[in-house]
Order: sequence, then C-alpha cells, then structure tokens
Amino acid sequence: MRNCLLMELNLRKGDKVWVEDKDLAWIAADVLDSSDTKVHVETATGKKVPVSSEKLFRRDPDDEEHNGVDDMTKLTYLHEAGVLYNLQRRYALNDIYTYTGSILIAVNPFKKLPHLYNGHMMEQYKGAPFGELSPHVFAVSEVAYRAMIDDSRSQSILVSGESGAGKTETTKLIMQYLTFVGGRAAEDDRSVEQQVLESNPLLEAFGNAKTVRNDNSSRFGKFVEIQFDANGRISGAAIRTYLLERSRVVRITDPERNYHCFYQLCASGNDAEKYKLSNPRQFHYLNQSKTYELEGVSNAEEYKNTRRAMDIVGISHDEQEGIFRTLAAILHLGNVEFSSGREHDSSVVRDRESRMHLQMAADLFKCDANLLLASLCTRSILTREGTIVKALDCNAAVTSRDALAKTVYARLFDWLVEKINRSVGQDPDSRFQIGVLDIYGFECFKNNSFEQFCINFANEKLQQHFNEHVFKMEQDEYRKEEINWSYIEFIDNQDVLDLIEKKPIGIIALLDEACMFPRSTHESFSMKLFQNCKFHPRLEKAKFSETDFTLSHYAGKVTYHTETFLDKNRDYAIVEHCNLMSSSKCPFVAGLFPSTPEESTRSSYKFSSVSSRFKQQLQALMETLSKTEPHYVRCVKPNSLNRPQKFENLSVLHQLRCGGVLEAVRISLAGYPTRRNYSDFVDRFGLLAPELLDESNDEQSLTEKILRKLGLGNYQLGRTKVFLRAGQIGILDSRRAEVLDASARLIQRKLRTFVTHQNFISARASAISIQAYCRGCLSRNEYATRRNAAAAVLVQKHARRWLSRCAFVKLVSAALVVQSCIRADSARLKFSHQKKQRAASLIQARWRMHKFRSAFRHRQSSIIAIQCCWRKKLAKREFRKLKQAANETGALKLAKTKLEKRLEDLEWRLQLEKRLRTSGEEAKSGEISKLQKTLESFSLKLDAARLATINECNKNAVLQKQLDISMKEKSAVERELNGMVELKKDNTSLKNSMNSLEKKNLALEKELLNAKTDCNTTLQKLKEAEKRCSELQTSVQSLEEKLSHVEKENHVLRQKTLSTPTERIGQILGENHSSAVVPAQNDRRSVFESPTPSKLIMPFSHSLSESRRSKFAAERNLENSELLSRCIKENLGFVDDKPLAACVIYKCLLHWHTFESESTAIFNIIIEGINGALKDGDENSVLPYWLSNTSALLCLLQRNLRSNSFLNASALRSGRATYGVKSPFKLHGPDDGASHIEARYPALLFKQQLTACVEKIYGLIRDNLKKELSPLLGSCIQAPKASRGTAGRSSRSPGAVPQQSPRSQWDSILKFLDSLMSRLRENHVPSFFIRKLVTQVFSFINLSLFNSLLLRRECCTFSNGEYVKTGIAELEKWIASAKEEFSGTSWHELNYIRQAVGFLVIHQKRKKSLDEIRQDLCPALTIRQIYRISTMYWDDKFGTQSVSSDVVSQMRILLDMDNQKLTSNSFLLDDDMSIPFSAEDIDKAIPVLDPSEIQPPKFVSEYTCAQSLVKKPPTPSASKQII
Repeated sequence: MRNCLLMELNLRKGDKVWVEDKDLAWIAADVLDSSDTKVHVETATGKKVPVSSEKLFRRDPDDEEHNGVDDMTKLTYLHEAGVLYNLQRRYALNDIYTYTGSILIAVNPFKKLPHLYNGHMMEQYKGAPFGELSPHVFAVSEVAYRAMIDDSRSQSILVSGESGAGKTETTKLIMQYLTFVGGRAAEDDRSVEQQVLESNPLLEAFGNAKTVRNDNSSRFGKFVEIQFDANGRISGAAIRTYLLERSRVVRITDPERNYHCFYQLCASGNDAEKYKLSNPRQFHYLNQSKTYELEGVSNAEEYKNTRRAMDIVGISHDEQEGIFRTLAAILHLGNVEFSSGREHDSSVVRDRESRMHLQMAADLFKCDANLLLASLCTRSILTREGTIVKALDCNAAVTSRDALAKTVYARLFDWLVEKINRSVGQDPDSRFQIGVLDIYGFECFKNNSFEQFCINFANEKLQQHFNEHVFKMEQDEYRKEEINWSYIEFIDNQDVLDLIEKKPIGIIALLDEACMFPRSTHESFSMKLFQNCKFHPRLEKAKFSETDFTLSHYAGKVTYHTETFLDKNRDYAIVEHCNLMSSSKCPFVAGLFPSTPEESTRSSYKFSSVSSRFKQQLQALMETLSKTEPHYVRCVKPNSLNRPQKFENLSVLHQLRCGGVLEAVRISLAGYPTRRNYSDFVDRFGLLAPELLDESNDEQSLTEKILRKLGLGNYQLGRTKVFLRAGQIGILDSRRAEVLDASARLIQRKLRTFVTHQNFISARASAISIQAYCRGCLSRNEYATRRNAAAAVLVQKHARRWLSRCAFVKLVSAALVVQSCIRADSARLKFSHQKKQRAASLIQARWRMHKFRSAFRHRQSSIIAIQCCWRKKLAKREFRKLKQAANETGALKLAKTKLEKRLEDLEWRLQLEKRLRTSGEEAKSGEISKLQKTLESFSLKLDAARLATINECNKNAVLQKQLDISMKEKSAVERELNGMVELKKDNTSLKNSMNSLEKKNLALEKELLNAKTDCNTTLQKLKEAEKRCSELQTSVQSLEEKLSHVEKENHVLRQKTLSTPTERIGQILGENHSSAVVPAQNDRRSVFESPTPSKLIMPFSHSLSESRRSKFAAERNLENSELLSRCIKENLGFVDDKPLAACVIYKCLLHWHTFESESTAIFNIIIEGINGALKDGDENSVLPYWLSNTSALLCLLQRNLRSNSFLNASALRSGRATYGVKSPFKLHGPDDGASHIEARYPALLFKQQLTACVEKIYGLIRDNLKKELSPLLGSCIQAPKASRGTAGRSSRSPGAVPQQSPRSQWDSILKFLDSLMSRLRENHVPSFFIRKLVTQVFSFINLSLFNSLLLRRECCTFSNGEYVKTGIAELEKWIASAKEEFSGTSWHELNYIRQAVGFLVIHQKRKKSLDEIRQDLCPALTIRQIYRISTMYWDDKFGTQSVSSDVVSQMRILLDMDNQKLTSNSFLLDDDMSIPFSAEDIDKAIPVLDPSEIQPPKFVSEYTCAQSLVKKPPTPSASKQII
C-alpha cells in the first residue's frame, strides 16, 4: 500500500499529513518545512519531528470539518491512516457501521443502541437499495435477501472478527431481519430466529469459555443456514459447527477457564451433591487455572438458564439427566491419577481418592469400574495368532484418560447440535438459503499453539475467498463504468495455503506423518518441517527456539510453539473406550457411542487427525460458500477493556489487518482507488480551469479537459465517474492548494491596500473634525455673552408686564362673582316650578294605567278558566272512546303461543328422558349378564386347571418314589432323569397358565366391580331424571291451567272486539293519524306473522295460505335486493350536492320497515354490494364516491335510529295502542327536533358494519395516496444537480442570495395535491373527511422527508436544506390557497421537517448553544434527532461547520441518560395508521341531510316495491302532527 501512495509532489509548508506514532498508530500533523530527504512536521500534540517523506500519508484538510464518510471508497486519500481516522470519528458519534465498498465494518459500541434495531428501522431498510441509507447490518441482510429472490441463488453472510467484537450479536440481528422480511412458513408459534436464538445459551454453555481477551469466547465456528421456500418465506434452518477446541476439556492455562458448563454444574446445588461434585478447585480439569468465577456472572443462574434452554429446545428430563451425568463423569475421570505398577511399563491407580473418583465415574457412566480401569491402563492388539493385551505406563494411561474425556465431550457436543437442528426443523425441499457464518477471527498471541494454527488456517482460506470476492466486485465496478481493467493485478495468498495443506510436504501432512509414529516428538516434527520447506518465503525459523516456526500470514507474522502440536492433533478413537461406552446401561451414554461392525476388525487404536478433519470441514464449508454469493461483515473490538467511547488505535488497526479490510484497500489501490462523480469532481477542481466552466455544461467533457490541462495521464473516464490512480488526487489537491494560495495572496494584497486607504481617510477626517471643534468653541463663547445681554432686557420687560396683568385680573374676578350669584338665584326658582308640574302629570298617568290593567287581568283569567274546563271535557270524552277501541287480544295470543311451544318442548324432553332411561337399563342389564357368563366360564376353567395341577403333583410324587428305587441302576436312572426334565417343563408351563388364569380372573372381578359402580351411578341418574320429570309435569299442568284461563279471557276479548263495527275503528284511528297506524301494527305483530295490511283489523287465519305467503315474501325480497343492487352498481351521482344512492337506499329501507325486522338479509346485500363495487371500479373515482355515500347513509342512521330493548317494547306497546297518535317513527316531543326509529338488532349491527365500511374506504384512500406520494417524495428529498454554467458563476459567500432551486419535483407534489382536492370535491366528499385526509397526507410528507433526512447523509447538507425549504414554502402557499376548511392543521404537521431544514440552513451553528437549539430553533425535535442531524450535517456550499464539540458532548451525555430511561430510543418518526374519527364525530361534523327533498331516479318506478316512493315520498315531518 505504501508503495502505491508515495508522495509524487514536494510537500510544502502547511500541508496536512499523517505521521506514524508508537502509541496512536497514526497522528495528524502539519508540514513546517521540507527538503529532499526529510520533512519537518508538527504533530497535533505540538511535537516537532523530522520524518522521511516515504513515511507520510497525505491528509484531506476538509476531514476535520466533516464527521467522517459512510463509505471508505469516498475518502479523498484511501490508506490505512484515513481508514482508521474515519472509523474513529464515526465511532465517537455512535455511528458504528461503515462501508468499504460492499463490506460492512461494525465497531462494537459496548452499550445498547435500541434505536438502531427496532421494527421501524427494519421497515425503513426493507426494499431500500444498497447505499441509499446509512450503513447498517440490516442493509447487508436486505441485499442478501433481495439477491436471493431476484437472482434465484443462495446467499451467505460471513461475520468475522476477534473475540468480543460482537459477532454473535451481529448474527442475531441478521437473523432477526431475515425473519422480519421472510416471515415463517411453518405453523409453530416460534419463529426460526427465535428457536435458533433460544439455542444460543445452550451452545454457549457447552462451546464457550473464558480466554485471555474475552470472558465468553466461542471456541467453535458456527454456520447458521436459514432455508427459504419458492415464495421467499422461511421454511427451516440448520446449525453446523466447526473445530470445537477439544483439548480445552483436559488442558487449560491461567487465566483461562474450561467450558462454562462444568462450572455451572459445580454451582448447581442439589444436582452437584447428587453427582458428588463440589468446589471446582478440587477437580484437575478445572484447577489448572486459578480463575473460577467471571465478573458479574452467577454460575448458579447460568445453570438455570441452561436448563431452561434445554426445555425450550425439547431435550427431555431423562436426556438432561444423562447430559449432566456425563459432565460429572468427565470431571471425576480427570481426578484419576496413576502410578507405576509391579511389572515393567504398567500402571495402577495411585491412591484411594483416585479409586473413589474412578468408581464414581464408572457409576455415572453406568459401566463396570474394572472394565473402565482396564480400558485406561491396557491396550488390546489384534494379531494373526490372537489378541495381545499390552499394559500402559503412567504417561500413556494419563493420555488414554484424557482421550476418553475429549471423545466423550466431543460426542456430547455433536449430539447437542444435532438435537437443536431437529428442534428447529430443516426443509429438505428448500430451493434457496442464506447462510450466516459466525467464525473466529485471526488470532496472534504471545504463545500461539495448535488452535491458533487451525484458526489462522481457516482465516487464510476465508481471506482467499474474500480477496476473490473483492477483486470480483472491483471488476464489476469497472465493467459497470465501461473502463479498461485488464492490467489490474490480483493479490493472492495461495502460497501460504500450499505451505499449510499441500501434500506431501505441507505442514498438516508432515504433522499427520509425525503423529502416526508413537516415538515422534515435536523436535523431530520441526526438524523435518525445516528440512522440507526451508526455502519457502512464508516460513521462518524462530530466533530463540529450535522448534518454533513463524508463518507470514496476510495479517502479519505469527510464531507458533510446537510443544503441544502432536498431542493436540492426535485424536485416538480407542476401541476399548467405544466398546465400554456403547455397553453402558445408561441409554444416553450408549447412544453417544453407537456400535459399528468395523470396530471388531480394526486395531485397538483408531488414529484420527484433528487438522485433517478440520481441513475437510473447511473444504466442505468453502464448497458451500462457493455455491453462494457472499456478503461480508467485519466486526471490530474498539478496546480491550470492553468500555464504550474508548477507541484504541493500535488494536483496531491490527483487527483491520486481520479482518482483511486493509487487504481490500490494497486491492482497490492496485486499480483506481480514487473515484469521483463528475459533478463532485467539477465542484472541487473546477477552479483549476475556471475558463472551461463557461464553455460547456457537459460534466464528463469538463473533467477530461481539466485533467488534460493539468497534464495527468493513466486515468479512466467511466459512465458516471472518473477513476484516478493512487497519488493523482494528491497532485490535484496540490494544484488546487496552489490556486487557493495565489487567490489568498491576492485577497490579502487587496485587503492591505483597502485597510491603508481607510486609515488615511480616517486620519484626514479626524484633523478636519478637530479644526471644526476649535472654531466652534470660539463662536460659542461669543454667542454666550451676547445671549446674556439679550436675556437681561427680556427679563425686565416680562416683569413689568406681569405686575400690570395681576392688577387687571383681580378686578375682573370680582365682577364675575357678583354676576354669577344673581344668575344662580333666578335659575333655582324656575327649576323648582317645573319639577312640581312634572310630578303631578306622572302620578295621573300611573293611576290610569293601573286601573285598566286590573280590569284586563280579571277578564283574561275568566276566559282561560272557561277554556280549560271545555278542553278537559273533550279530552275525557276522547280518552273513553280510545280506551274502548284498544282492547285487543294480540298480547294474550302471543302468551298463548309461547306457552304452547314451551309445553311441547317439555313433553318432548320427558319422552326423551324416558327413552334414555329404558335404553340405559337394557344396556346395563345386557352387559351385566355377559360379564356374569364370562366370569362363570373363567371360574370353570380355573377349577379345571387346579385339578390338573393336583394330578400332576400326584404323578410327580409317584415318579419321585420310583426314582429313589431305581437309583442303583445307571441306565434306568438316566432315562428317569430325562423324564423328570420333561415333566418339570410341563409343570412350569402349567403353573404359568394357572398364574395367567388367576390374573385374568382378578381382571374380570375388577371389571365386574366397575360395572356395578357404573350401574349404581346410572340408577342414581335415572332417579334424578324421574324427579325432574315429575317437576316438569307439575309445571306443565300449572301452565296448562294458566293457558286455559288465558284462552277464556282471549275469547271474551275477541267477541268484544268483533262486536265493534270496523268502520267505527277505522274512523277512530284515522281521525288524526291515519298514515301512522299501519306501521305501528306491523311493528307489533312482525315477530310472529307476515306484515300484511289485513292484520290491522283482525287476524283472519284463512286470508292467505302458508305456501302463498312464503312465496310472496320471497318474490318481494328478490325484488328488493335487485333494486338495491342496481342502486349500488350504477353511479347515481349527486343532486344538490347530496349523494343520491345513499338517500334512495335509506328511503327504501324506511319504506320497507327493514329497521324494525328481527331478521333480514337486506343489510348483508348492501354491505356486500358496496364491497363488490369497491373491488371492481376505478379506485380514484369509486372510493371518493362511496366515501360520500356511506358517510351520508351512516349519518342518517346515526341521527334517526335508536336501540329498542325488550322492556321498552313491552312497556310502550300499551301506550301506542292507547295514544294512537304515535307511530314507530314518532317524535319524542316537539322539542327533540328529529325523529327516532326504534331499531332492532340487525339494524344496529348494520350501522356498525357501515361504520367499519366508512373506515375501510377512508383507509384505502389514505393508503393509496401514500403509495402515489412515496416516489414523488423520494425525488424531492435531495436537490438535483444544477447546471455547471451557472454553478461556476454563482456566488459562494454566505451573504449572497441563494439560487432558485428547480421546482419540477415539488410541482409534481402540488399537482398531486390539486388532483386529490379536485377528485374529492367532484364527489362531494364532506369537508370533514377532506380535512382529515389532507392532514394525514401532510403528516406523511413530514414523516417521509424527515426520516429520509436522518437516514441519508447526502441529504443533510446546506444546499439540500435550501432546496427542501423552497419546496416547503410552496406547500405553505398551497395550504393557504386551500383554506382552513379543507387544510385544517396541515401546516402544523410539517413541524419536524420545517425545524430540521431551518436548522440546516442557518449560519454560524458553532455559536449556538444547546439551549438555543432546543428551545428556539428545534423545540419539536428530540435530543436524539438533533444529535443525528448535527453529526450528519456538512456544508457543501459555503464550507461552514456544524455545532461545536461542547454541544455534541452535552447531547451525548443526555443520550446516555435517555438510554437508561426510555424503552424505545428511535430517532425516526412512526407512521400514524389509525382512523382519526368515530361515528359520533361524523354525525357532529357533517350537516343535516333531508332525503325527503330528493326525487329518486326514474328506474325506481319500475319496481313495485318502491313505486310509492316516486308518487308520494314519505317525509319525517309528517309525524310532527300534534293532537
């Protein structure tokens, strides 16, 4: 890298450079003086040092004004100092993510940043192109997911970094986002991400341990494979692990620890006592290090968490018991020590304590202790002659013990991983997958052993894959820009990989060869390695050791100690160990060692190389990665203390080298590291050729002419960018600095001339002013003397005048007093005379008025009394008439029918209970008889069996006697013995049959007892049923008696009703309210009978048959539904700004009395028809049309319907019959001002459905508006590039008037708002809804612009703020022209973006304090939002700086305090998806609508059910007649 960035120009005084530093890696410095060999610089700490020019890197002077770039490729000078400084600046501002091309660098913040990972943030990155928003791990996940969907190719995300860099958390975030965008295709409650994360505590307990750098270091690699179906939804997942550090089980160094699960088990309390475990200090595998506890971690709590994780994953309690038995056995096994035996090269258990641990381990493994000891101290060798048992010495026995412990633990870990995979669930039919690799990073310690060798070998493999990918990305970039790249060199590390893995002289091959020989040592291995590879450039011999070797990796040189290489590489699978464990009585332990048929034919030792197996796993991983498209996330640990806001430069620089970031920079430097858009290039370097800016507006040609003028070569012009070689940007900056220096000198010369001229003018003006002052003093003195003389003459004159005036005034005042007294006396006499006359006339007038008023009141009271008496007489007469006419039998008949139905139900229930009782008794009796028969048969069989056994016993006795007699004869004895054996077999078979019969007999007896108990319970139930039947019979009899009385009363009332003439009834009911009677009667009788007019007079049962009545009702319902469907499907338009369809539908429902029906399908037809119209029509016209109609119909229902309970109906029934003036559409009084219909439940439900329909239509309109508005806002948030001709001549001073930004983008938004308003106004949508819609549209504009401003750094510029501010001013004009009736509070909805843009365009931000910003400039913004804008701001127009560092530090303190208090700390605004109104709000806001004034359309007359609406439309005012 350094060779590519050598200084091509002589450095001058004042140049900004980077200097190497021992403590800070790189430090900023300024050039003081330069010569041919040395450059004198002054560092930021004030130290002056001479440095060679080859050891310097140029520094961009504008870097101090910015807060870093979000992509390293945007750096002016791409080198490791610039990369390091950029990461440091961004980390100080909590910007932990940075791109390097397509690679994401994630710096661990060591604190919670919840605002970066909430659901709203994931929604922002969903579907966003890569690089459009700020760097984030969600952006990498989004790119991988979209590439999988678009290209139909599997993807992989490689997360790497050293221990403690945040790899696991990053992996969790990636899976969280993939679950968010991909969902879950399975039906279980937990998502794949949740199931995988729930397995983390389990894997961490068994695979993580404390190391030197990290308290929770993963000692294995993990590859999480998330599987997707064809629709892009998650269908399964799998976890694959690599290179578990098995040697850690038996060997650890201080201050590291063994795996967490051992310490958790020792702290488990009762479980530890059960397994005879105690303090970890007492176990050899744990006490090799003095570290037993972790700071802030409770082993007991972690044990509970591990147990909980096992339950979640689905590990049964028996399996958990087996797991912890195995762990305890490993600990006890480690305490078994050996000593030399009696024979040569033999070993025995050392002491009683070791024997106790051996016995405990055997008990936990559930195997024989002697066999376990034999498998540890001996080996079986299979030869042609047979098996030879060889004794092992002490060292070999210890090695055998450790091998058994490592093998058992490795098998246990593999079993856990397999169990987790079964729990998560894999999809064998998955088409695509996204793999997330969480693997250890490059390691380089003081003491590097076999584990570091394998880890670094894996990182070399991944680095080769990474280099190929980066080089491919470079090629794609060059190919995209259509430039020549054929001569770009590719950096490869294949020689290191060949040195490690190539056969037969690779390090792994030589190590395996050494492990095959029992007598080989690490000295012989090192000697053979140096003999075969001594000329390899990547291999060196350590200086102070004969056996250690040094490899030159891509990240630097690493020295490996070979003392334990052979032991750690040997993985003997000893047959005796496998056979012993597979024969265990513990099913779990035996399951870990399944027996294979090959074991019996092989030798006792089955050698397996750890490095070769890891090489195969790594090769399989690389093959998997090669089939996918990779994406890289490099995690960086900023400091070794795990503290926030602490950045250690040396450590981070080492990690950047190890993570391949600087390797990617090297690849970029091999080509064209500096890339600039043509517009940015002309903006920065156009001042080198200002005469060219006036000739052409083509940015590419301007760029080419500038480069040719400067004489630069070997550059490339792409389609949108210019590509420069390393060092060329320095030449351009140097030329630019020269131009700026010359301009500065010219400005200084002009300024000095101006200052001198101003000094001369001021001196001359001072002399003139002094002379004028002296002349003025002389003139003032002369003037003062003259003024004193004139003043004395004037004083004398005024004194004489004052004395004369005093005498005259005294004389005049005396004359005036005399005249006033005479005039006052005469006026008082005249006033008293007039007052007396006025009082007399007033008294006369009051007396006459009182006299006439008393006479009038007396006459008025007499008239009112007469009128009251007459009206009382008429009212009593009318009351008697109406009371006689109202005695109708409807209510009695209703009661009768109800009682008849109830009687039938009771009789049916009684018969059903009788049938059930009889059937139950018959079934139970049958079962009892069957059981008794079977019991008798089994008892007979039992007696027969007993007799047979007795006979057999007798026969045995006889045979025994004969056997005693014939003992002397040998042949006879043998025959009898054979007979005895056969008889014994028969006897045992008979005994077994007898035992089985006894068991069957007991079972039958139990069944008989159960049957008896069931019989007793059924009998009790039958008795209870009989009691119920008797009670029901008594209640039925009482009801029958009541029914008979009711029928008699009904008969009497019916005769009275029939005796009244029908004409008289019609005359009485039609005198005052004839039009309202029929609906009232229909309302009262509609529950039981069809509403026909004949039921008004009397219920003639023979008027219509049941079939004709149902047929007539069906035809009428069909005609009603056809009319309503036609009204809904056709666009009826508006009459006098009133929706015609809503008025027609309401009048039809009112005419058909649908609101009073208990059950009807008309309401469902209306709702379904409206939904169908919404789906079929054009949304731009249909939705506003139906919003107007549905809201009008809802208002009519809201104002004219009221709920009617059963009590209200029964209480008002008699009132309606008595006071026939009140119809079901009656008014509650003349003061109510509106009619209320007593609606049934279906009508009230219809009103709720209609309310939901209005909310649905409103939501659809709002969502469609947001979809149309989103692309327009995306182009409005960033100012388009202005033409270069005007840009070159524009003023660059802060006081200049800004150029007018292009308005085409904002004009499109204004046109959109105008079209929205016209659509709503054309469909006569109420202003209430227009106001709500416009308000929410402006709220969405505020949200989209504000969130984009906070997520995109290129939007937080001064020029962009001016552009957005101009657009907001246009929106303000539109709001003012739209009037408050339709705009509402739309202007206030833009508060956030107005204040944010206002903050961007103010000058002198560094002089503003935090209180001024929060209270005056941005009162609506939160401290997190202000912090985000302040850190992302950069002035692309005037070069001003953002707020001061003190303000930034104050805001950071406030943010840390808020992080502890708030649950959600997102700086983004949330979209409001709620409905901002209710039915009551609509009723209050929309004006009164009278449907009676609207004439229905002509086609309504075609339907018989609505002809009356055309002839004589019913009006609510008809019910306002008052008797």
